[in-house]
Amino acid sequence: MTKYKIRYTPEAVRDMDAVWDGVYEVSKEPDVADRYVNDFIDELEKKKQFPLSGILLVYRGLFTGFYAVSFKKYKAFYRVHDNYIEIIRIIMEKMDYMKILFGESE
Repeated sequence: MTKYKIRYTPEAVRDMDAVWDGVYEVSKEPDVADRYVNDFIDELEKKKQFPLSGILLVYRGLFTGFYAVSFKKYKAFYRVHDNYIEIIRIIMEKMDYMKILFGESE
């Protein structure tokens, strides 16, 4: 079985930086923020072997093409391509991630 590579969109990189900033703001400890982000990345890395094992993101009964990984208070949303996983966004679970991912609803 081929291991997939992981790629992050620029938005996902900014999101992960914001995760670090948020953890640092609460903890005031750069080591705590580093460990949190590294643990999150490790969780995402697990998808390399089985990329379709994420949580399917469904809207009105239809698969949106997105999978999700939950990590503590965040969700990482990704798509699976031929040989890589594309991390699209990393969003706090309490936020309206459907609106963030897809824009305004009708």
